[in-house]
Amino acid sequence: MYQFQTLKSDLTKSRIINEDLPIIGDGEILLKIESFAFTANNVTYGVAGDTIGYWKFFPAAQNNDNSWGCIPIWGFAEILESNNQNLDVGERLFGYFPAADSVVLSPIKISDQSFSDGKEHRKELPPVYNNYLRLNGENNYDPSMDTIRALLFPLHITAFCLCDSLKEDQYLGASQILIISASSKTAIGLAQGLADSKNLPKKVGLTSATNSKFVEGLGCYDEVINYDQLEKIDYSQGTVMVDMAGNPAILGTLHDKLADNMLKCLTVGMTHWDNKTTAEDALGQAMLRERTEFFFAPAHIQKRIGDWGHDGYAKKTNLFMTARVLQSKNWMQIKEIDGLENFISTYKEVVSGKINPNEGIIVNLINA
Repeated sequence: MYQFQTLKSDLTKSRIINEDLPIIGDGEILLKIESFAFTANNVTYGVAGDTIGYWKFFPAAQNNDNSWGCIPIWGFAEILESNNQNLDVGERLFGYFPAADSVVLSPIKISDQSFSDGKEHRKELPPVYNNYLRLNGENNYDPSMDTIRALLFPLHITAFCLCDSLKEDQYLGASQILIISASSKTAIGLAQGLADSKNLPKKVGLTSATNSKFVEGLGCYDEVINYDQLEKIDYSQGTVMVDMAGNPAILGTLHDKLADNMLKCLTVGMTHWDNKTTAEDALGQAMLRERTEFFFAPAHIQKRIGDWGHDGYAKKTNLFMTARVLQSKNWMQIKEIDGLENFISTYKEVVSGKINPNEGIIVNLINA
């Protein structure tokens, strides 16, 4: 078994370890991971690994001092061995995995469409991450969409939740919505999703000068402003901020300039995680203000499943996701990498923020 690990204290450092495949117990299955996506969202998992608990999902092997962790990823896998009478060897799954070539799960709550992993260490973690989709039981499953699904499903589910939450709150009466790190895939999904609604506040995307042309070309923002031109923002307007960056310098400037006109700041991601602070410092600074909150999509998902039921939730999210997938064909290019060893250099680029915003990275492990 090969497993890609990250040093918890310094996300720029990684290693690949190898050990024998585990022996599965009663009711367990051994999966061969086929492929996975890697985006800035995965970097956020690493940054918030201790704060929110992402390191707990897949304990790192050969890690006696607990200094290494496995950043979770979204991807596809095939059942290699099965000691579960309800799941057969060869069946394919979509879900939440470690960046590794294999993993052992303990399926519970098994239906024709899905199951949950019942491993003891995952019981207190958000249920949405423990759910695995059985592709054999999915209506109209299209394998040609696997790469888009791995890349956009987790990001645009968050975008859906943000759109839904903001709409439910009637945008708090804001005149404008500032979206920080506007080139991120979650931000793009949010801006595109918001455009589906009428009587919407002005959508202002904040981005780097390097990504400015790309963001403008998307056509989903009413205005695009560079980080070095924050004076162009109209601070006299009632404003909702959606922060994908976690950059305390930008947050501090906007908080100060907006003052009472900042109606709410939703902190979602940390694409600028290394900006002279740790994740906890960035979150702490953001949360000091009573109008700022960390937006945790899994909590909103559970709320909406309770409100609408599983079928109602699935119908609404499927409509949202289908629209975003169609739009992604206009801007996203897939970059495929074979094997964990070849992934190392790309991993470093993503962690350092040196990735093109129009790229979608897929790591293939079959025959690697």
